Amino acid sequence: MEKSTPKNRYSDAELQEFKVLILDKLASAKEELSSLTSSLSNPNKNGTDDTAGTYKTLEDGSATLEKEQLNQLAARQKKFIENLEAALVRIENKTYGICRETGNLIQKQRLMAVPHATLSIEAKLKQS
Repeated sequence: MEKSTPKNRYSDAELQEFKVLILDKLASAKEELSSLTSSLSNPNKNGTDDTAGTYKTLEDGSATLEKEQLNQLAARQKKFIENLEAALVRIENKTYGICRETGNLIQKQRLMAVPHATLSIEAKLKQS
């Protein structure tokens, strides 16, 4: 009778499944970043040149706030892309899906939802 040992890593087929998911998310994330970057470099040219000065001042403040928000979104998107790329490296190393705190396998449902996760739910909850 064969003993059931707990899995210490995902199979190559499962890793391939995660890789496809990550590559898809990576493509979407890069597209989004490109869109954000082009928004930052090509500000909206719906000029306010023909309106009163007070409205122009409000418009300038609004544009500055919008640019700051776009910069924050772009920075978050870059970090997300870096995390996805790091997950691809872990797939290649066959260490993907292993919790960096407990050393246990991260649940597949969690990885499907958050493919760049490096912590199991239990380890993540301990951090809080």
